[in-house]
Amino acid sequence: MLGRFRLRQTMQKVSRSGAAGELQLNALIADLWWRVRLMNTDILEEEARAGVFDVREPTYPLLALNLRSRRDNLVSTIGVLEQRTKPASEAA
Repeated sequence: MLGRFRLRQTMQKVSRSGAAGELQLNALIADLWWRVRLMNTDILEEEARAGVFDVREPTYPLLALNLRSRRDNLVSTIGVLEQRTKPASEAA
């Protein structure tokens, strides 16, 4: 919940400011990609610990499944944020 609030605050600040806002948005996107890489590592470690790598297996670790879902949501959010940077970049 707190993470969503911070993301919303950052997005509001970015939408109100010009070039500085674009830099903040790019920094936010970079941070989110870093978090995606961390989640990928955590997923691989959990799969290795359980010895199950196929999501379709009934014994696939629940933690890895939840991390995959969160990662996919982050990647989707990053896509939306990257779309917001395109018009500003194309105008320059």
